[in-house]
Order: sequence, then C-alpha cells, then structure tokens
Amino acid sequence: MSNQKIKILIVEDELLIAQDIANRLTSINYQIVGIAISAERALQLITENNDIDIILIDIILKGELDGIELAGIINNKHHIPFIFLTSHADTHLVGRAKKVKPYAYMLKPFNDRQISIAIELALVNYSNKTPERDLINDRTFNTVDNQVLHIKDSLFLKKDHHFERVPLKEILFLQADSNYCTVCTKSERFIYSTVLKKIEAQLPIDQFLRVHRSYVININSVNGFEGNMLFIGKKKIPVSKTYKDAVFKLFRTI
Repeated sequence: MSNQKIKILIVEDELLIAQDIANRLTSINYQIVGIAISAERALQLITENNDIDIILIDIILKGELDGIELAGIINNKHHIPFIFLTSHADTHLVGRAKKVKPYAYMLKPFNDRQISIAIELALVNYSNKTPERDLINDRTFNTVDNQVLHIKDSLFLKKDHHFERVPLKEILFLQADSNYCTVCTKSERFIYSTVLKKIEAQLPIDQFLRVHRSYVININSVNGFEGNMLFIGKKKIPVSKTYKDAVFKLFRTI
C-alpha cells in the first residue's frame, strides 16, 4: 500500500453541477468514488465503499430524505466528515443544518479555490472535532501549508495544495533539519517548514518513538539495530544517549 488520494463522494441531484464538482476535484488530485443523486443512493455507495474520506452533500435533495437527514444518518452510523452544498440560506434551513454539525459548507456558485479551502477546513475541523458553526456569513480561512492532520489510522499530509492520506503504517520515520521536517514514507517524502515536535504531537505514542533530537521513528519499521544505530530499510538512524536506554530496552523486549 502506498500514499492514497483522498476519496470523495458527491451527493447532488443536479447532474451537471455534480459532474462539474467532480471535474474540479479530479483536477486537483482528489479521487471521486461516486456521484449520488439521492440520499438513498448515497447510503448505498457509503456501504459499498468503506474508505470514503469526505462527503459533499447538497442540502436540498429530491426523494424521501433531504441532505440534512442524510447527514444525520452519516453522523450516527458512518462517522465520515461532510460538507454542505447550498444556495439556500433561510433561517429554518440553517437551524436544521447546524444541528447535524457539518464540518464545512460551500455556497453555490463556487470556484476551485473555494472547493479546496472547504475540503481543508472540513478535514481540519474533523481532526479537531470542531464542527463548523457559521453557515451563513462569509468567513475567511487561511490555508496552512504546514497542516498535518491525524484522522483515524492515517496522517493527512499536504502536497501541491491538496491533501494525501498516508496510513500510519506506511510512515518510516521523521527527520528534522533546522526549522524543516521531512516525513519519510515507503514511497516518498513530505517536507514541511515546521519543527519536528509539532508533527510528532500528531502521532500515536504507542507506534512512534523519539530516538534522537532529529529523528522520530515508526517502531514497526525497524528491521534491525547495531551499536547505537537502528536500521530502517537502507537508512541508518542514530540513537542519542538521551534516548538510548529507553529505545534499546524496547527493542530487546519485543
């Protein structure tokens, strides 16, 4: 398994609009798992695809269930972050929408940048467990190139202005170089202009371990050690005196 495109489901009963959204998202390297024109079809696709990362939902849908009712089901049964799409902003609708706690929203019509920002905002809010509260007024959101999100069993890492989902088990180690940090995976590297400590804080402590002021390793990626060196693939990772006892005690007991 390698780094994965973020998978998005579009729930929109206007097919031309849905296809336009799909084209925009595909062009910025997101993967569309399907387009649903009704809540019922959306639930079917969610059942068939257990790795959907985010759902775009039009509030007004044809059929027995509208987008808000669909969102309530997703919250209760599937726990997937969703973004509301709407061209309606009446008080009653907004009141209902807030109750299901969307993670972002987009007012129609929208452009490529607004879609990209909404996805990033939704992922940030979902990671922080903070739903979007302002569904009417224009609000500003500054995208952050250094954003690293831990959601479920993956890190969501920024690359070329979009996120990629990187399963934790695919991460080999993190390396600091002054104010930069490199996340090394089995297939590539992600470079961030931030200190190692900030990304380390997003990692589960039972799987990742600080072994040096410049290195955090995935414990499960170590394939050997000698002296004060750990072997991860073809890379030799130094273990400093500060961490030596704790590190080698761990590897001698597993």
